[in-house]
Amino acid sequence: MTKSSLEEQQQSIEVDDIHAGERLDKVLAAYFPDLSRSRLQAWIKNGQVKVDEVVANKPKHKILGGEMLQVETTLEDQGEWQATDISLNVHYEDEHLAIINKPVGLVVHPAPGHYTDTLVNGLLYRYPELRKLARAGIVHRLDKDTSGILVVAKTAEAHNHLVSQLQEREFHREYLALVHGEIVAGDTIDLPIGRHPVSRKKMAVVEHGKEAVTHYRIAEKFKDFTLVQVKLETGRTHQIRVHFSYLKHPLVGDPVYCVKNLKPKGMSESFTNILDNFRRQALHAKILGLTHPASGEWMQWECDIPQDMVELMDAIRVHDAAKS
Repeated sequence: MTKSSLEEQQQSIEVDDIHAGERLDKVLAAYFPDLSRSRLQAWIKNGQVKVDEVVANKPKHKILGGEMLQVETTLEDQGEWQATDISLNVHYEDEHLAIINKPVGLVVHPAPGHYTDTLVNGLLYRYPELRKLARAGIVHRLDKDTSGILVVAKTAEAHNHLVSQLQEREFHREYLALVHGEIVAGDTIDLPIGRHPVSRKKMAVVEHGKEAVTHYRIAEKFKDFTLVQVKLETGRTHQIRVHFSYLKHPLVGDPVYCVKNLKPKGMSESFTNILDNFRRQALHAKILGLTHPASGEWMQWECDIPQDMVELMDAIRVHDAAKS
């Protein structure tokens, strides 16, 4: 890696007391969640991290809590990812960030089976400068089959600022989820989420998982389904899907967390076909609000529900009317 392919800047972090007793590399991982542990350890070993003005070059350095970290971040060229001409729905953009309306079926990051057809590949084609940012500037992700709005940072400064907001739970994120069963009122789900103890590709509510808080209210009631408006306080993997599945109200179409046949009785042939062909979780990231990393202004964006969810809910309304 040549010097010309690196970008550096300093970031100061006051360590929260909850990290008392942890290793320095683990603490850095909490503040730089999109970076690998090996990269963070390299920063430490290279003398790029100071604890209260003193260089700490051992990843095992114990943190007491309350220290001030000075980190000389090095952003490397993510050269292995290909730029691909993928049509992107850019909801808003300026020189600091872009707001993307992600369609159903678009994978966010390259992975086995999806090396050139992801959001990252499309972003690198449209914004080549993102090659020097972690995860091509993506601050938070959506599952492949979840539609809706997400933010992409276009500079290192914006990326650090937005990641910090996300960690401090300052983003305003609202989703629409269509779930099985009738929910009578809104509530808060405060249940820890971690890796499923048996099926390692799934997440689950587990005793020693990470804190996960989901607020929800009723958007529309149906006879056998409920449309809920969900506000995330935390952002755990599959959080909404796991929480509502745990409450016995799994998301319609969820191929992972809704495995039982929950079809209502008396369905018409056309409604059966629509429901059978809806083969993804009925989840849409509708609203995103944040503080602009450069201006300090609060900004908020909203995007429409995708057509497949609109058609599904229309079919449910017809079904309910026929049963009345």
